Amino acid sequence: MLNEYLSDAATDAKAPKAIIVPHAGYIYSGPIAASAYARLIKAHDRITRVVLIGPSHRVAFRGLAVSRAETFTTPLGNVPIDQTAVQAIVQLPFVEYLDQAHTYEHSLEVQLPFLQEVLDNFEIVPIVAGDATPEQVSQVLDALWAVMKR
Repeated sequence: MLNEYLSDAATDAKAPKAIIVPHAGYIYSGPIAASAYARLIKAHDRITRVVLIGPSHRVAFRGLAVSRAETFTTPLGNVPIDQTAVQAIVQLPFVEYLDQAHTYEHSLEVQLPFLQEVLDNFEIVPIVAGDATPEQVSQVLDALWAVMKR
């Protein structure tokens, strides 16, 4: 199904720095998600970290939540979590380890098979957003960018 969606999607010459992708079930939003992920195909060997930020649907909390997991697993295999990046952002006062926010959350997990199809070797920084401000999200992205430059 994913390969069909991706083969129907156009690719651009230059990969974007950020994309916004729906997180509904594939039968509902798969073709739209594929149109975003297809833009990464030409950079499949250069993208090594993907920051995923998705809304919390089941657990109410303030700020942003990261997981203590080392990998996320899909039918396509394991996706490692960038522990250095997670350690950097958990230092911020509004970012916390909150595994229960990740346990039944689908907004991030539905993105992983697309990423596994279009990228080679990559790690993720999975973040679930609760009641977070745009400024908090911006601070997290700035902190992750600083880690990436090291």
